[in-house]
Amino acid sequence: MTTKRNLGYGYAVLGAIALSGTAASAAEQITFVSQGGAYQQAQTVAILDPSAKKLGITINQDSIPDAWPAIKTQVGSGKPIWDVVDTPTGYCLRGGEQGLIEKLDFSKIPNAAAMPEAYRSPYSISYEFYSSVLAYSQKTFPKDAPNSWIDFWDVKKFPGRRALRNHPIATLEAALMADGVAPDKLYPLDVDRAFKKLEEIKPNITVWWTSGAQSAQLLNDGEVDMEMAWNGRVSAVAKEGAKVSFTYNQGILQSTSLCILKGAPNLETAVKFLNEAVDPVHQANLPLHIDYGPGNPKAFETNVIKPERATQLPSEPANAAKQALMSYAWWSSPAGEAAEKRWASFMQK
Repeated sequence: MTTKRNLGYGYAVLGAIALSGTAASAAEQITFVSQGGAYQQAQTVAILDPSAKKLGITINQDSIPDAWPAIKTQVGSGKPIWDVVDTPTGYCLRGGEQGLIEKLDFSKIPNAAAMPEAYRSPYSISYEFYSSVLAYSQKTFPKDAPNSWIDFWDVKKFPGRRALRNHPIATLEAALMADGVAPDKLYPLDVDRAFKKLEEIKPNITVWWTSGAQSAQLLNDGEVDMEMAWNGRVSAVAKEGAKVSFTYNQGILQSTSLCILKGAPNLETAVKFLNEAVDPVHQANLPLHIDYGPGNPKAFETNVIKPERATQLPSEPANAAKQALMSYAWWSSPAGEAAEKRWASFMQK
């Protein structure tokens, strides 16, 4: 069977397409939603097309930068048109708590049941990993480069222009590690301590970036000497010739996850797809096409990912061991939501 891409049209248009498709065929199908761009193209080749062929189903695709508002609208209407969403894990958890996301029966998803408990929740399965890392200019730091968030905060030993993400998620974790908190002792976050540490570095932040593309451009153009950035963005500009690098030491390991909308029109097929999507071989195919790590660690046991490539990926076991694993459960809690709201007032000071 096939995948049918509808990238860039948005879910309202997809709705018409999906309805016409339902009328034309009773074959098993789902509607899968991701974030578009090179990422969705890569997962189409690595995971979606092989899964559709193996299961004998049709996978209709849509893309949207931020699925959360649409999830609330669709489920709230009582007639969702999406089945499976690839979205930041926190939205799956928050949606589960609010009755917007289906609770998963892992007896029907054995590929996920074999994954570490920290990589799944009652409502979600980790699908791919990326990291918020400390990146730097190799022109500014040809040797003795900054290697920790303590170094990033040390403006005397490591002078230079700095950038951080204009968002509390991962930034608060970096601040606490800069203040000496061990990566495996971060949660529950000491929010007061994190903001106090951020106040310390705030006068030295040249740019608070708001998109991955902007962070990459800052390094590529030499506008900053070091910054927090997503590993794939740094790798991309490095491949284009920019003299930049990063360290996984004290990175914040983050994931998107798969979850199913409450009342999804093709629930049974969606569950079959979830199991297939985290198959170790399909998962191992993803980093052959893009710089993201597989959500299922067993992908590293398939021999599909060569050792040299594995060492570049954020979820490779040795790299993962150097990092803090993001707790989406904490960020979805009332304390996490309060920290997000507090961020706006921090930036306005």
